[in-house]
Amino acid sequence: MLNLLWLGMFLLGLLSACYRWLFQDDQEVFARLMQAIFDAASLSMSIGIGLAGLLCFWMGIMRLAERTGAVERLASLLSPLFSRLMPEVPKGHPAIGGVTMNLAANILGLDNAATPLGIKAMQQLQTLNPLKDTASNAQILFLVLNTSSVTIFPVTVFLYRAQLGAEVPTDVFLPLLLATTASSVAGLLAVAWVQKIKLYDAVLVGYGLALALLMALPMLYLLSLPASDMAAGSGFIANILLVLLICSLMFVAWKKGVDVYEEFVEGAKEGVSQAFKIVPYLVAMLCAISFLRASGALESFMSLVRTFVEYLGLDGRFVDALPTGLMKPFSGSGARALMIETMETHGADSFAGRLSSIMQGSTETTFYVLAVYFGAVGIQRARHAVACGLIADAAGITAAIMVCYWIFG
Repeated sequence: MLNLLWLGMFLLGLLSACYRWLFQDDQEVFARLMQAIFDAASLSMSIGIGLAGLLCFWMGIMRLAERTGAVERLASLLSPLFSRLMPEVPKGHPAIGGVTMNLAANILGLDNAATPLGIKAMQQLQTLNPLKDTASNAQILFLVLNTSSVTIFPVTVFLYRAQLGAEVPTDVFLPLLLATTASSVAGLLAVAWVQKIKLYDAVLVGYGLALALLMALPMLYLLSLPASDMAAGSGFIANILLVLLICSLMFVAWKKGVDVYEEFVEGAKEGVSQAFKIVPYLVAMLCAISFLRASGALESFMSLVRTFVEYLGLDGRFVDALPTGLMKPFSGSGARALMIETMETHGADSFAGRLSSIMQGSTETTFYVLAVYFGAVGIQRARHAVACGLIADAAGITAAIMVCYWIFG
């Protein structure tokens, strides 16, 4: 799918450029296309180099998180929740531990650990699956929760915003947290409705109330601020939580006898390779998107959508960020490139720049996650997994737009 999507961008851009040349006498369109490719390739390398230092630091901190056992403790905290959401999984089965470990890694932003843990969890759930080519209820619930991107600290979004000149890179923290929560809740409710999961169980209600309380505390703080200070308030909360997280992990690691400096450096080494692994994907997608924009095709599409939105009497500012949200279910690298291109074009602190950041972090790449996790165990029939995953995506995008208007105006 990604092959066709990437090729389609260039072919659509070429058709648009030919139309402008032949019917609008635009003699400079092909020069703009080539300049767009050169500029996008240069920008990709600049972002990769700029991200290297930031990724080194965060990968070092995440190494300490793994050494302190933070993932295991969070997994044990979530285990009672998933034992009730997956009633067909026997109590004490290793699959419950695998699922909670994966989601705990996602919550902490440990992407490198989350994927292998997720595949292992899916394999454990497959041992209980009576129809090996058809997704079980538990596997579908697990996959939808992964696609809804349950992440408390979306550090990678902050890193890109910092690299592209955002004054307060973390000011999207609360909007992003609200959007990803809406996505996860919508996905869970959709699966629960199809699978007839009893959500009024006392334990599930308790977890729901705990989540509501945790979300209410920062919301009450935000509501106490003037509208003009909400963005700064979001950044303030994010910065406090991140500083506390970093220092707590360092202190706990030291108390546990971990060689804090050495382990941090070992983790930081991964940051360099991670930064330069990203560059080829950025070059591919940023060049395609810049090519599409320079040809006029992307702007024509957004103009049509904006005209329709304004015809309905709505504010059309969100349209500039909409391509990021629409791309996210299909391609994580494509959505990331669209987020970067939107911030580069409109500014990291523009409405569109902030909204594209929130959309990028509010959901995961549904079709990629489905292909990796179901492909790892040979499942061919996804049943209601795709529909529920897309419902979660739609909820995340809608919530991102609504929250962005509320906090950023």
